Amino acid sequence: MDWSAIGKRIRQQREYMGFTREQFAEQIDVTPKFCSDIETGAKGMSVPTLCRISKVLRLSTDYILYGKTEQENPDSVMMVLENCSKRERTYAEQLLKIFVAAMNSNEEKTLLLIGRVFSVRWA
Repeated sequence: MDWSAIGKRIRQQREYMGFTREQFAEQIDVTPKFCSDIETGAKGMSVPTLCRISKVLRLSTDYILYGKTEQENPDSVMMVLENCSKRERTYAEQLLKIFVAAMNSNEEKTLLLIGRVFSVRWA
């Protein structure tokens, strides 16, 4: 395993999503120091920690471990974004970041608001 490359991919996504190391560490249930060790490649992680990282950062475990993406099968969101202008994609990116952060918060009030905006019922 190339722990340095793995840590770099994790850190890039954490920063991209706007999480501080402390916020991220809390969400994946590790200490900020251990989070730093993962991001620098100084330490590896358990499978449960990898799964929590994958969930919070919305990355596949294949991408985290090997840098592999699923570009062969683009999903409907990517197809919509391909037809947007650069300006529209910038706005969509900002909205998606806010949406993901709200979904990760798990606060019932936030989920109800999002549900009303998007006409979705949460189980």
